[in-house]
Amino acid sequence: MRTYRYTQFTGDDDDDLLVHAESILDALKDFLFLTDGDVRAALDLLKETGALGDGVTADRTAEQLFHLLAQAGYLDKQGKVTQLSDKGLRMLSEKTLEELLSSILKSRSGHHETSRKGAGDVFQHDTRPWEYGDHLDLEISRTFQNAFIRSGVKFPLTLETDDLEIIESEHQSQCATALMLDISHSMILYGEDRFTPAKKVALALSHLIRTRYPQDSLDLLLFYDDAREISYEKLLSCQVGPFYTNTKAGLALAQRILARYHCENKQIIMITDGKPSAIRYKGKIIRRSWWDPWIIHETLREAEKCRGKGICINTFMLARDSLLIQFVQKQTQITKGKAYFTSPRTLGQYLLVDYMNQRRKRQL
Repeated sequence: MRTYRYTQFTGDDDDDLLVHAESILDALKDFLFLTDGDVRAALDLLKETGALGDGVTADRTAEQLFHLLAQAGYLDKQGKVTQLSDKGLRMLSEKTLEELLSSILKSRSGHHETSRKGAGDVFQHDTRPWEYGDHLDLEISRTFQNAFIRSGVKFPLTLETDDLEIIESEHQSQCATALMLDISHSMILYGEDRFTPAKKVALALSHLIRTRYPQDSLDLLLFYDDAREISYEKLLSCQVGPFYTNTKAGLALAQRILARYHCENKQIIMITDGKPSAIRYKGKIIRRSWWDPWIIHETLREAEKCRGKGICINTFMLARDSLLIQFVQKQTQITKGKAYFTSPRTLGQYLLVDYMNQRRKRQL
């Protein structure tokens, strides 16, 4: 039986190649989504397609690339399958977010609807002059710039209180979000993979919130014949199955999750492509392949419960069936949320822009 021993890199053998580990993971990211996080399968696909190009690592075998990623600390062996380590998953999330934000900036030229100066750069912190009693979370570059303008570029640099610029606090606008991912069979039917883009945007949103809005929370859940919560670490490996769509169960679980948080702003983000087609009744799952008014009615009743708890539902719909549109519009009306009829290609742009725009409005 083949075994692997991962050791700390010492700089002796692959010093010239380890610097390329990040670029290898960057080239690997799309294949990791396609293989549900199976690193070996993703590396095989990477080599088959020649996606590494003509760089230093292009002539390396999949086994050598695997060893390189392991030495960089990006891999973790779980049973028979080697997946990304926590470090590797963070890097993948960062690369995915960068890719989606880049597509947003290209499509919108960096201009977003906001009254705040400089908000076109999604990573720019809001700052203001320090006042007595404020925290000292300094924005260093702006503080130094103020000092240079006041006294000129000279050292040692002397700071005065008027020079101090701090990062605007966002503690008063905490938001709790439950993200519902549809894993019913229709998400991969008809020759179109809708689920991989959904996983990408979920991973990117998780990273955005962890790094840019740490006061906010994001919890993930899957809905299918039933609904279950999943961790951020398990997101990459989750798969679509031969399931129907129990939207009611997803909404009920999302409410239980959001009940853990004591904040004013709570929302459910739902990514789906199908009408409600399943429901639990008297302990059994009832499935319907056709439009069932009873299932629709019970699902909308669950949406009304969300409204009663101050939870809005923002729906990102990956299909345009007329009856489906009617359901989504009714659900949106009930909860005073928003509905976006988008495509797998533009899902990330719509969802991330919507979240960041909401975040800015809560800061105003």
